[in-house]
Amino acid sequence: MPWIKTIEAATVESEEIAAAQAGKDWVVLYAADGGFYASAVLCSHGQASLADGYLEDFLIECPLHQGTFDIRTGEPVDPPCTEPVRVYPTKVEDGFIYVEVEENET
Repeated sequence: MPWIKTIEAATVESEEIAAAQAGKDWVVLYAADGGFYASAVLCSHGQASLADGYLEDFLIECPLHQGTFDIRTGEPVDPPCTEPVRVYPTKVEDGFIYVEVEENET
């Protein structure tokens, strides 16, 4: 699976959340506890953008119905969310965040 270069790590550090294109798809990048995490953009419950959500520790709150997901695993934590969101491995090289995506997503 290829690693796709997204945006500068400093951009996410200053905002905590940022949307970025990774191949054909968009992802949401999160800065939490000194690391970077990535998930699908859309909430699995209400099709709202998690890039507009509220991040606290490792939980992203959907802006539509306030359900939460763990950004490390994608698992739902609070209702009404019951289905996980997809998460992607990340790494930082030369100041940029890279997201690992499947071949058909590039």
